[in-house]
Amino acid sequence: MRTRLFVVFVLVGCLAFTAGLQSPPNAGPEASPPAAGEGEFEPPAPPAREERAEERETMVRRQIAEPIDGRARVTDEKVLDAMRAVPRHVFMPRGNRRYAYRDRPLPIGHGQTISQPYIVALMTELLEPEPDDVVLEIGTGSGYQAAVLSALVRRVYSIEIIEALQQQAKARLQGLGYDNVVTRLGDGYFGWSEQAPFDAIIVTAAASHVPPPLIEQLKPGGRMVIPVGGRFATQYLLLLQKEDDGAILTRQIAAVRFVPLTGKH
Repeated sequence: MRTRLFVVFVLVGCLAFTAGLQSPPNAGPEASPPAAGEGEFEPPAPPAREERAEERETMVRRQIAEPIDGRARVTDEKVLDAMRAVPRHVFMPRGNRRYAYRDRPLPIGHGQTISQPYIVALMTELLEPEPDDVVLEIGTGSGYQAAVLSALVRRVYSIEIIEALQQQAKARLQGLGYDNVVTRLGDGYFGWSEQAPFDAIIVTAAASHVPPPLIEQLKPGGRMVIPVGGRFATQYLLLLQKEDDGAILTRQIAAVRFVPLTGKH
């Protein structure tokens, strides 16, 4: 297999956007959410999908479709509609729900975070999802990213290494009717070979390198979005595309900051 590298930077304004740690400059004086408790999970009721729709519309317009800080726009209308539809607030502990539609990541417990809305939308758009696609997600977390993808593809397989988060996400997704999402407990570095190959793979934690098993499980013509870099070093969001001959084209999108990919690798 040969690898060709193409470096492309996306304009994201004056600061590098982040998925897990950095707060935006306009978060406001009350935007310091408490650390998420480990026992605050409540399975949501289906009506929760209709709540706070106006806030989601504002989130999509000001943070994603027409960002006010100069970052690159997300323009795929199907992705924007999915972001409008998914009730982000029910994918986090109750104590942090008031902050759900702020332009920032938020803690969900167990040292993990839910990525800021812009990052979720950008990574989803980079996958170029199609209705018949089967997608692998590494790092289920709260289940929010999987829920967004579920509206755009045929099936989402999602792996989470922290048992409590996997169980919560499974109950949450089932409670909200996301029936085309399948989750399991496991080490995402090794992928999900039983369900491979995948049309697209999305990784929601930073790896020190692109895991070879994930490249192997990506279909020819498939796309992978993954943050790569150390926890205390610069991380970059990468877009990989697998050519028909097995070659991997790599685009470097932007500097980001994610929680680390954990496991025994």
